[in-house]
Amino acid sequence: MPNAIDLDSIDEKQLLQLKLSHLPIRIENTWLQQIIEKLYSELAARGLAFRPPCYLGDEWFSPDGVAAIALPFYLTHPRLIQLEKKMIGEAEGEDPGEAMRLLRHECGHAFVHALQLTKRKSWREVFGHPRKAFSDYYKYRPYSKSYVRNLKNFYAQSHPEEDFAESFAVWLNPDEDWRTLYAGWPALHKLEYIESLVPSLGKKTVRVKKAQFYFRLDSQKKRLDNHYRQKKKLYIEYETEFFDADLKLIFPIREFKKKSSAARFLASHQQRLENYVARSTGEKKVMVKNLIQRLKKRCEALKLETDAAIADETLIQFTAYLTSLVSNFHYTSRYKPEK
Repeated sequence: MPNAIDLDSIDEKQLLQLKLSHLPIRIENTWLQQIIEKLYSELAARGLAFRPPCYLGDEWFSPDGVAAIALPFYLTHPRLIQLEKKMIGEAEGEDPGEAMRLLRHECGHAFVHALQLTKRKSWREVFGHPRKAFSDYYKYRPYSKSYVRNLKNFYAQSHPEEDFAESFAVWLNPDEDWRTLYAGWPALHKLEYIESLVPSLGKKTVRVKKAQFYFRLDSQKKRLDNHYRQKKKLYIEYETEFFDADLKLIFPIREFKKKSSAARFLASHQQRLENYVARSTGEKKVMVKNLIQRLKKRCEALKLETDAAIADETLIQFTAYLTSLVSNFHYTSRYKPEK
């Protein structure tokens, strides 16, 4: 392992060449240790002896079937948070409040794994069958009262196991009076079901071997640059010339009195487009950013231009087009509906 790596002063190019396992970071003596201790205090206050072990991984998750929680490595140091935001557009869990919501959610998964709750008939009657296929893209009903609200994008509606994890997170949160907050909602039954588990499961503990800490940071030999290259690919697909016909309609090839490059036009509005479309669609900003980059490159390749005299109209058309692409991808994993 390289000696004396200073994350505060290392050059970014050198940082990106480091292997994940060589990063000089740990949970101990960081704010992550504090939120883990807070989680354990909340579990104790709810009458649970369950204490899932936590370790560093490459993202937030609880390994399938394992009663443990992985926390993303970048949260251990401000420099790594900065890099995550630059490469991906956001650092999930950077805010302590959001981090606690995510930690309680993953604790819900770990709780299910520890006690194999999905095998219970009662669990399936309340939350649904766990064999439903997982997908990052799902249709949700924003006004449904059958689900609690903890993480963004109405995540409880994505899968029965996510529904339980979200319900567990709300039930565990000491800052929310869930009985009052969800009074009259069908979702209240899910919270009451979790409450009913405490008398019989409250004293249950769990032992997890370190070998079960899957994808733990000290075992990952890939470099940071490869990590981010792979992570970006999760959010966007690449299809050459896929958008050309649409772009030619927005930026028609004709003579303009005050013409300018369509790619430069998009670059000048990119930040506002990223913020608006990510906020209005609920999609990750990195996906929106990457998509705009692709569209800019196609505009350059096609040598498309625009006219300053109709800049406002062009921006409206492009914003509507970009929003429709992102919305379709969010719900169907495709940029356009199948014909």
